[in-house]
Amino acid sequence: MKPNRPGSGPPPAARVAIRSRGTAENPPNRFERLIEVADGEFLDSERLPDPFSDSDAVPQIRTEYFQDPSRTIIAFNKSPDLHFDASLNPYRGCEHGCIYCYARPSHEYLGFSAGLEFESKILVKTDAPRLLQDKLGSRSWKPQVVAIGANTDPYQPIEAKLKITRGCLEVFAEFRNPVAIVTKGSLVTRDSDVLAQLARFDAAAVNVSITTLDRDLGRIMEPRAAPPRRRLETVAELTRQKIPVGVMLAPIIPGLTDHEIPAIVEAATRAGAQWVAHVVLRLPHGVGPLFEAWLQRHFPDRASKVMNRVRELRGGRINDPRFHSRMRGEGVFAEQIHSMMALALRRAGTPNARPSLSTDAFRQASDKQLPLFG
Repeated sequence: MKPNRPGSGPPPAARVAIRSRGTAENPPNRFERLIEVADGEFLDSERLPDPFSDSDAVPQIRTEYFQDPSRTIIAFNKSPDLHFDASLNPYRGCEHGCIYCYARPSHEYLGFSAGLEFESKILVKTDAPRLLQDKLGSRSWKPQVVAIGANTDPYQPIEAKLKITRGCLEVFAEFRNPVAIVTKGSLVTRDSDVLAQLARFDAAAVNVSITTLDRDLGRIMEPRAAPPRRRLETVAELTRQKIPVGVMLAPIIPGLTDHEIPAIVEAATRAGAQWVAHVVLRLPHGVGPLFEAWLQRHFPDRASKVMNRVRELRGGRINDPRFHSRMRGEGVFAEQIHSMMALALRRAGTPNARPSLSTDAFRQASDKQLPLFG
């Protein structure tokens, strides 16, 4: 397999909107020295069925899948902005193609672009369940909540075929180690049986991300994610299965989606969401230029307004990476968003009770074998 380098894909002239893709740009990698992904088995490259595209739509970009060479599966962080220290991502890159995705720059560490390559060249961790089994079975493992999908979505389209996320959940269930999932994919309901096992031990929670109720906006902003209606149905189904589920308004885009806050909160609460949280748009590294180009392409009449609001939230800049501020923003518009959220939660009667996930039931292999010895 030949290594793929930033800039591959459509030529620079192809700057029209690409059907079912979030961006039409493939900017150069921000690092001077590229990191090539080690050669491995090349998985089937396929064009998955796209419910939004016309049969004769052009141009089209084919999605390719590559073996990920990672030898570890759980990453740790010390961010005071996050509710977890450990996370697991079965995939690198995300076919959902959300234009605002803060994870796009992470693809540049692999020698790829944060643009089209982030959503069309996906690295899959086929060994993830085995690596996780080894990690949780190690005496050095400290039982704790593991976030699944904190960077890229664990239920993007290829998961229906590969079932890597499901394999990881089965390992978590075996050890009864708590997990918290973030996803825009309705496929999470496929794994309700495993999540229900974990939920019996207060060891599972699902966060369904909903950014808009406008299907047309969703089609161009999050082209391969489940439509808004399907996500609300997902919340309702998980609720019926007695699996703790909430909704994340993430991100709220000032001047574009902030007016939808009350409607999303109400719809999420009616569907059974036990909590609704929010994150304000942030545009790290190359995401800013990609997002601005997307605005100019799809919403030229309001692009300036949206970007000016973003700068108001970020102290005059496109992005503010500081802890405590990066998720919430600051200034008048930030306070308006937070106040609108608080009012919407009260009016909808949202319980807003996040579950307290527990490690009390955690068990390792030796613990499970004790009954064999009386």
